[in-house]
Amino acid sequence: MTATTTAPAAPTAVRTAGTSRPRLRAWATRAPLLPALVFMIVVTQLPFVATLVISFFDWNSLYPDARRFTGLANYGEVLTDPDLRRSVWTTVLLTAAVVLASLVLGLLLALLLDRRFRGRGVVRTLLIAPFLVVPVAAALLWKHVLYNPEYGLLNGLLHYVGGPQPDWVSNTPLLAVEAALVWQWTPFMMLILLAGLQSRDQQQIEAARVDGASDWQIFRHLTLPHLRRYLELGALLGSIYIVQNFDAVFTITSGGLGTANLPYTVYQSFYQAHENGLASAAGVLVVIGSIVIATLALRVVSSLFREEVSRA
Repeated sequence: MTATTTAPAAPTAVRTAGTSRPRLRAWATRAPLLPALVFMIVVTQLPFVATLVISFFDWNSLYPDARRFTGLANYGEVLTDPDLRRSVWTTVLLTAAVVLASLVLGLLLALLLDRRFRGRGVVRTLLIAPFLVVPVAAALLWKHVLYNPEYGLLNGLLHYVGGPQPDWVSNTPLLAVEAALVWQWTPFMMLILLAGLQSRDQQQIEAARVDGASDWQIFRHLTLPHLRRYLELGALLGSIYIVQNFDAVFTITSGGLGTANLPYTVYQSFYQAHENGLASAAGVLVVIGSIVIATLALRVVSSLFREEVSRA
């Protein structure tokens, strides 16, 4: 007599059911997010794909029947055209100046607000207010209330002390745009750096004070190294916005006097010259630059979270 053995099927079925249940549970938890994901793809990704496709065509909206495929010719023109290259350089200068000035002023204000004094809550609210102003309204405020050569506040103060009455926008156009953006973005940098200051190890600082360290030594050797990640995060997030800034340039100078940055040049190419292909190519380059900066910002944020988790 020969005995036949058959492998039990029940454990396999149990394992299959056991592995399928977590998958079903995972899909059940993700299902409410699917409409938002579809909406985001339709609103953001499909227009970008359309822009990418148009960037490969010589397409003037005034002559729609004359459009033709040109490959990377529009990108080559963006990178070689003198006006477009000048706008790229203006974008770099504008971004670097605004981000650096905002970081320095934000650090000074954060150090001030990190101290206890009467009315600190009111001062903090007032310092945050510029960041909450609509960008176009902020640009109009600077153009008419401060910069106007006839009734502006700056010339009014200079007239009171017997000083000159310059036309700020005409004489220093790029500096005028930078000052408006620095005023608006300094509170953002201040909030990030203030969060970094309040996350310091107070026991370590007190130990340094007991050992006789001065305030400058504590700032140089303890506070500044601790704020390095926060400074990087503020610089990256600020750069993402300033690279794409359009409101201040359009409102204060209308892109004249050497202040036309790349987003304004995209606007000129699309709405004034009606060059859809060329404007799309320039827009794609702006998006690529923003994605590179955003990727670096996400890495800094991830490292900050890892540091906080390891500290906890």
